[in-house]
Amino acid sequence: MPVLNRVAELHDEVTGWRREIHSNPELLYDVHETAAKVAGLLEEFGVDEIVTGVGKTGVVGIINGNKNDSGKTIGLRADMDALPMSEETGKEYASQVEGKMHACGHDGHTAMLLGAAKYLSETRNFNGRVALIFQPAEEGGAGGKAMVDDGMMDRFDITEVYGMHNMPKLPVGQFAMREGTLLASADMLEITVKGKGGHAAKPDGCIDPIVAGSAIIQTIQTFASRNVDPLNSVVVSITQFHAGTAFNIIPQEAHLSGTVRCLDEEVRTLVEKRVTEIATHVALAHGCTAEVNYDRMYPPTINHVKQVRFAGEIAKSVVGEANVDMDTPPVMGGEDFSFMLEARPGAFIYVGNGDSAGLHHPAYDFNDEAIPHGISFFAELVHKSMPT
Repeated sequence: MPVLNRVAELHDEVTGWRREIHSNPELLYDVHETAAKVAGLLEEFGVDEIVTGVGKTGVVGIINGNKNDSGKTIGLRADMDALPMSEETGKEYASQVEGKMHACGHDGHTAMLLGAAKYLSETRNFNGRVALIFQPAEEGGAGGKAMVDDGMMDRFDITEVYGMHNMPKLPVGQFAMREGTLLASADMLEITVKGKGGHAAKPDGCIDPIVAGSAIIQTIQTFASRNVDPLNSVVVSITQFHAGTAFNIIPQEAHLSGTVRCLDEEVRTLVEKRVTEIATHVALAHGCTAEVNYDRMYPPTINHVKQVRFAGEIAKSVVGEANVDMDTPPVMGGEDFSFMLEARPGAFIYVGNGDSAGLHHPAYDFNDEAIPHGISFFAELVHKSMPT
């Protein structure tokens, strides 16, 4: 089955929603305007139940099928938040808010799920219920966890859950997924190195936290090659180093921060232990102390075998078997859809965004040509998982 005819007819309308959301980006949980637009459109479509404020600012819409005795509720999730960065696309619908940009395609994800909501509300050719999940704060705020912790899965009797993310460089009209671990855990590392400040011309009277911090960074980089099995993936990246106020002052403290990414929970635990030991002991060797804060943010995104195989069959029915990669390599990015997959069986898949700039790049833009494929996937997944 190719793209549904009715979905093709909706393409321009959904593109308009997407571009309006793109022009008005909001961050983390402060997605009030986006959530209001979503709720307003769901009401316009005739969605049976609309609940706002789930997980602070999330929206859940429920559509009942023509029959509703299957005992199943399929959750379909899209994220709504943008990123704190400035846009450089030059598009006429570019961000109107300085310092905020939809650089990860959440505008497209939201628009595609809205398109699916309109189609499913019109047709209702399924036996069960659909839970439309519009989530805030994917970009570092764990909005997926907040919605799960708010009781979403039990409140709406969700039995399975599916999510979709656009993928630059994957051609439009193609899907990709894999069984098991698809995305890495995403943790935040903060290290405060404390020494003894003083005049830069008299370093012997000081204990320099910058030197100690530099040594910590260098030593941490040996962790992956000397502590972890080479067949296991791990990334430790120190991305910020802040210290000092003037060229002639050795400061009292240095502050380091970065991220840790793992595909395996045992490796994740080992990294936390070893990074803490390295920072503490290297600092001590330089006469300093180190305080380490290791924040476990998102667990690995692990697809359930049965559900990802089913999603693969749906994708093949939409774009053809040759256009579906069922064994795409895992990547070290993180995704808080992982919390939903811990709560319910389901799958997270990629839809092609074509030859665009990469995610989180100031020149990135969601490819509107992907919209019909995403909507058709969601619609056909509902039809096939809950047939009448």
